[in-house]
Amino acid sequence: MSLLGVDIGTTMCKSAAFSVDGRCMGTSSREYRTLNLGPGRAELDSRDVWQKVCQTIREVAVLSAHDPITAMCVSSVGEAVVPVSRGREILGNSILCSDTRGVEYAESLRNEIGQEAFYRINPNLIGPQYSLPKLLWLRDHQKDLFDRADLFLLWGDLVGFLLGCEAVTNNSLANRTLLLDLDRNDWSDSLLNWSGLPREKLGRVVPGGTVVGAISDSAAELLGLPRGVRVVAGGHDQCCNSLGCGCIEPGKAVCGMGTYECITPAFARVADPLAMLKENLNIEHHVLGDLYVAFLFNQAGALVKWFRDTFAAADASDAEGIYAKLNAEMPAGPTGLLVLPHFEAPLWPRYMPDTSGVIVGLHTSTQRGEILKAIMECETFYFVESIEALRRMGIDLKGFVAAGGGAKSDRWLQIKADIFGIPFVRLRNSEGGLAGAAMLAGIATGLYKSPADAVTAFVHQDRTFEPDGRTHELYRAKYDLYRELYPATSSLLSRLKSPSL
Repeated sequence: MSLLGVDIGTTMCKSAAFSVDGRCMGTSSREYRTLNLGPGRAELDSRDVWQKVCQTIREVAVLSAHDPITAMCVSSVGEAVVPVSRGREILGNSILCSDTRGVEYAESLRNEIGQEAFYRINPNLIGPQYSLPKLLWLRDHQKDLFDRADLFLLWGDLVGFLLGCEAVTNNSLANRTLLLDLDRNDWSDSLLNWSGLPREKLGRVVPGGTVVGAISDSAAELLGLPRGVRVVAGGHDQCCNSLGCGCIEPGKAVCGMGTYECITPAFARVADPLAMLKENLNIEHHVLGDLYVAFLFNQAGALVKWFRDTFAAADASDAEGIYAKLNAEMPAGPTGLLVLPHFEAPLWPRYMPDTSGVIVGLHTSTQRGEILKAIMECETFYFVESIEALRRMGIDLKGFVAAGGGAKSDRWLQIKADIFGIPFVRLRNSEGGLAGAAMLAGIATGLYKSPADAVTAFVHQDRTFEPDGRTHELYRAKYDLYRELYPATSSLLSRLKSPSL
């Protein structure tokens, strides 16, 4: 018997089959493009994405035929919902969180209920990127589609429904709608009343790790899967990644180092949630019932790619070679440069639209390796304030697990360990979301006695990067300078972006 994990992202879907001992028996992936339908409008072609999800599952089913799949689970991007009928027909596209439609509804929510009162129900910061503003926009601007849709399901739960299971919404994805009552672990009556959205258009809320049914015989035949494969409610991709990286107890955090860096600390219930609000931090359900997470993210890999494409374009065809060369050019200790890593507007925990990137301290003797290292240093500094705020609230992080493409860089991981003063662990398996989904399927169906048993099978360390005490103290002093950079330049940067220039 084996386990199927599926991950649906903004630009790609992936499937993988894992043996009970955590060995990956085969993977498959497909890319799809974002539909840019005008300024501020970004959607996914829901039918195209679904077809590609099915293709990846079919290919993995063949690769695992010698050890048949018995259970499956899905990790997915949050916020984006898909309109479907009770007859399991996809009716329209899926609006992405980056789409700006719904701003007016987010503002109304903030003005009429208030951020603090809202946070007591759903501890997120109100914004247009979530599902609720998009649903209200659809209701008022695409009424025919809204009325025809019996359900609006998030991607992580849509798969199970299309394969024949009950329409549900797992709680870690329900957090991302702005409609969940975190304490009740159910849709909020007051927020539904405010919005006017019918409860019946939303799936029943279930915790991640709930068995929600088995795939239909017709779905099994379509996908080449055995009959009776059980479907387990999954979760938000960052939450599944947390499980897949072994963060199953308070005090651990995943550092996902992709195009964006997302730090996901795991913690027990917060005694004073409003203290989190004061720091612009959110509270979400982990896929494990007794844990919660927050999300801290900003550009990371995107900055390194910009640097490579701008300063090492001639060597871009040999990515590994150029990074090795750039690493060799980096100075041993902290650099003499400061970088404001606002090349695009920072998103979380503070959205700052009127800013830009800055590099301070350049000389004609400055080498490109020093600039790259300064970018790595200062994109890490961006998160220090929030990590310290968590510590003041009793959420003391003792270890990071690094995931994503950036985790391949020894130099970058050592920089992070030295800045935070906390060890960083790199895993052998970089597909934490897929592994986490498969692990959750195995936990829910009794293949593992506990999450710890699943972690023992799946999560294997490659290397630990320990902080150097002396370097950490040097970075503490440099961080004090970094904190002054944005206040010193914010007015100038805002004026620089003025359309009159």
